[in-house]
Amino acid sequence: MEIGIVGKPNVGKSTFFNACTHGTAEVANYPFTTIDSNKGVTYVTSKCPCDELGLQCNPRNADCVDGIRFVPTSVIDVAGIVPDAHLGKGLGNQFLDDIRRANVLIHVVDASGSTDEVGNCVKKGTHDPVDDVSFLEREIDLWFASLFKKNWDKFSRKINLTNANIYNVIAEHFSGIGISEEDAHLAVRKLDLDPERPKSWGDDDLSAFSTEIRKNTRPIVIAANKMDVADDENIKHLMDNVENVMPVSAVAELMLKKASSANLISYVPGAPDFEILGELSQKQLDALETVRKLMEKHGSTGVQNCINKAVFDILGRIIVYPVENDKKMCDSKEAVLPDAYLLRKGSRPRELAEKIHTDIAKNYIYAVNARTCRRISDDYELQDGDIIRIVSAAR
Repeated sequence: MEIGIVGKPNVGKSTFFNACTHGTAEVANYPFTTIDSNKGVTYVTSKCPCDELGLQCNPRNADCVDGIRFVPTSVIDVAGIVPDAHLGKGLGNQFLDDIRRANVLIHVVDASGSTDEVGNCVKKGTHDPVDDVSFLEREIDLWFASLFKKNWDKFSRKINLTNANIYNVIAEHFSGIGISEEDAHLAVRKLDLDPERPKSWGDDDLSAFSTEIRKNTRPIVIAANKMDVADDENIKHLMDNVENVMPVSAVAELMLKKASSANLISYVPGAPDFEILGELSQKQLDALETVRKLMEKHGSTGVQNCINKAVFDILGRIIVYPVENDKKMCDSKEAVLPDAYLLRKGSRPRELAEKIHTDIAKNYIYAVNARTCRRISDDYELQDGDIIRIVSAAR
């Protein structure tokens, strides 16, 4: 699973990337600072079962801080997009190629309205960030539409001549951009298109179909960045007109991450506050106090909220903890709750086994709910926070 951080140039995408990965992507106040995509690891956060169970956990793939578990996932900072990117303008071809791999997009917009449509600095409040949301969605829609229209005659003839399943044909030809049979089926049903007669679909039908496919395969969370300088009216305007908007200050989050790494403060990403630990200059104290007031107003810096919303709410992922000993909640080396895996909602025990190792899945026998020490059925839908022991003939 990969999160794509997208947006026009100079809106704070690379700062957001650095804030959620503590990376070192180049940041500058001019368009197209990001030319090659930056890749990294970010984390979703959730309450760890160790608190509830009174255990000291030993995480292997991430940390557990104050009872908050960090579970890794991939993130990519995509090159900035400008109008007509679907025609190859700017770094359009690279942008579209990069988002092929993304399962969900976080669209970073300048909520202060201080960058124009191509990323040049303008007077604060003179550009409408809602326009940026519409333009990015339109560019991806047009890209999808161009791919479909280019091959549609060939597809429709194949379906008419061979009675092939339209959903299977679409999934087969567009697997490279992550389109499944289910995605195609949902779009056809939503638009009430005739799956038996695809040759009858006109340009408008294909455009509408492309938009539905984009919504299903590239869902978007809006990071309303620069909330530290944006007027409240701008934030409200975005939230009133666009879905899934999260107010964000990537600069504030990055400052807290750096101060925490230097042991100057104690801070858990996503928390509403932090604690000062070290000796700081008056300038540093003043800067942190400004961030604290911002967090008091909005509840957090918003960066972790964006990541969590993208993974949990939009992609519908849950966290499951596999163990080998359901009495001690540990693995064979007695590490307590060592691993945490992100799975789709509705996943079954065998899918958890596949995540652990293919041999374990191949030799799967049954699974045990470690909280109750009871065997669970093969069609049991795993729940967020489940602790599961997989019994397998594989060693």
